[in-house]
Amino acid sequence: MRLASLGLVAQSGQGPLVDWGWISRHGEVIVTRLANHTVFTLIAVGIGFAISLALSLLIVRQRWLYGPVASVAGILYTIPSLALFAILVTITGPTVLTAEIALVSYTLLILIRNTVAGLDSVPRDVREAAVGMGLSPLQVLLRVDLPLALPVIVAGLRVATVTTIGLVTISALIGMDNLGTFITDGLQRLFMTQVLLGAVLAIALAVAADLVLLGVQHLIAPWTRSRTAR
Repeated sequence: MRLASLGLVAQSGQGPLVDWGWISRHGEVIVTRLANHTVFTLIAVGIGFAISLALSLLIVRQRWLYGPVASVAGILYTIPSLALFAILVTITGPTVLTAEIALVSYTLLILIRNTVAGLDSVPRDVREAAVGMGLSPLQVLLRVDLPLALPVIVAGLRVATVTTIGLVTISALIGMDNLGTFITDGLQRLFMTQVLLGAVLAIALAVAADLVLLGVQHLIAPWTRSRTAR
């Protein structure tokens, strides 16, 4: 069966692959969808990190919780994203809540594993020395545990953030207006300019977010610079 019979006409035969004129005329839409994409990501990663940090602190004190929590997070992580969005739409409808529930679910396994690993990597003698100096449990957490665990935690945040940016594009299938909308609309219209625009901007956003998180790590934990430079 020929591709033309399926309506899959080659874009190259209709004009240039990238229509720069169309891009310049839709600058406001591009900025809006890029901002929406960023907000979706920040909300998902922020909520996911808050949940993961609370669970990780509980796991460090109650080790038996790690298996059940990791199992549940692992099950959520293995559900195909499109299937999870489809299931949630039948419960909460095509809403921002639906998108965020799915996006947060995919951050948990990565963030919990890295946060627990980071806290476990803190030397016991350093923690005991802090207690011996009269620091309270909260002070030990804030001034010893979290700073020393920061490189591993940030590594998890970087992976979770980049992954979430990719998953946000899929939420366009349930009506969320973001960079993924360019991709879905472009595929429906066979207009490759939109497809490439959405894909390239999503990749650029992921790279920028990763660099920002790395910069934040270096800013608040400068002793990690030499370690990451190797």
